[in-house]
Amino acid sequence: MNKYNICLLKGDGIGPEIVNEAVKVLDCVADKYGFQVNYDEALLGGSAIDAKGTPLPQETIDKCKASDSVLLGAVGGPKWDKLPGKERPEAGLLGIRGALGLFANLRPAVIFEPLKSASPLKDEIIGDKLDVMVVRELTGGIYFGERGRREADGEVEAYDTEQYKVSEIKRIAKVAFEMAMKRNKKLTSVDKANVLEASRLWRETVIEMSKDYPEVELNHLYVDNTAMQLVINPGQFDVILTNNIFGDILSDEASMISGSIGMLASASLSDSSLGLYEPIHGSAPDIAGQNIANPLATILSVAMMLKYSLNEPKAAEAIENAVNKVLAENRTPDIYEEGKNKVTCSEMGDLVCKALA
Repeated sequence: MNKYNICLLKGDGIGPEIVNEAVKVLDCVADKYGFQVNYDEALLGGSAIDAKGTPLPQETIDKCKASDSVLLGAVGGPKWDKLPGKERPEAGLLGIRGALGLFANLRPAVIFEPLKSASPLKDEIIGDKLDVMVVRELTGGIYFGERGRREADGEVEAYDTEQYKVSEIKRIAKVAFEMAMKRNKKLTSVDKANVLEASRLWRETVIEMSKDYPEVELNHLYVDNTAMQLVINPGQFDVILTNNIFGDILSDEASMISGSIGMLASASLSDSSLGLYEPIHGSAPDIAGQNIANPLATILSVAMMLKYSLNEPKAAEAIENAVNKVLAENRTPDIYEEGKNKVTCSEMGDLVCKALA
C-alpha cells in the first residue's frame, strides 16, 4: 500500500473549514483506491503571526520539506493589514514558495457544465467548453527583483525591477511545453517584448526551447492583447505560459471567466514531486466559522495533488467526476441558483464523499 505524508497549512479565515472538507474527501478517495494518507499540521500566515510572531516559522518550512505534498487553505485578513509588508501573512506565502523552490504555478480555468450559466460570457463565446491552463513563473520577475525608494530631483521615487535569468525562463517553459504535450499541443507565450527587455529575453528563450518540442504549436501574444482575447475568444487558448506579474493578473481574469472563483484550484510545483496545492480564493474572514464557505476549490486542489505529486491519477479523476456529479443538484451559497439544494460547507464535503462511493 502506498503511503503519503501531507502537511496541512490551514491558514486563516475560512482556511481551516475548507481544508477539513478536503481532508475528508482525500480520506474517502484513499479508502476507495487503496492508499494511506498521514497528516501533519503547521502554521502559516496570520495564525503563525499570532502564535509565533512570524508569518513563516522555521518549523513550518521543516514540516513542509519533510512531506510528500502540502495543502494550504488561505492566508490573510484585515486583522493583520497594518503590519509592515515583510511581517504580513502574505509574506509567509511568498516565503514558503521560495523555501520549497516552487517556481511553477498551474492554474486551470475550467467551466463545469452545471455552472456554465454562471460565466459572465455568452454561450456563443464559451462554445462547448472552457479548459485553459495558465502556467505562471512564481519565484522571479518584478515581485522578487531589486526594489526600494530613493531621492530623485528633490522628491521620493520608488522602483521595482523586472528581471529574469535564462535558466529561470527555461525551467518554466519546460513545464509549459510538457503540459501542452499532454493536452492539445498548443502553447501561447505571453510577454511585453515590444517594450520590456526582460520580455525580449523571455521570448527569445521560449523560441529556442520550442525546438525541443516540434509537435507543439507555439504563438506569442502581448499581455494586453491576451487580456482582451481571453474575454472575446477564450477557446483559442489551451496552455498559457507567462511570467510572474502577468500570470498573477491573467490567471485571475481567467478564473472569473469560469463563473466562480470558489471553484478553482491551483498547484505550485518544484523540480521534485513536492508541490503546494491551494484554492485561488482568499481567506474570506467575513464568513469564517459560519459553515457556508465553498470547499470545492480546495477539494479540487486535492485532485491536482493526486495528479501531479502523488501519482494517483485515477483517484484525481474520481474526485473531479464526483464534484461534477454533486454540482448537478447542490450548491453552497456563493454559487447558489434557484431550484438547487443549498448546502453548507461540511454538507458539500459529505456529498462529494458520497458521490465517490
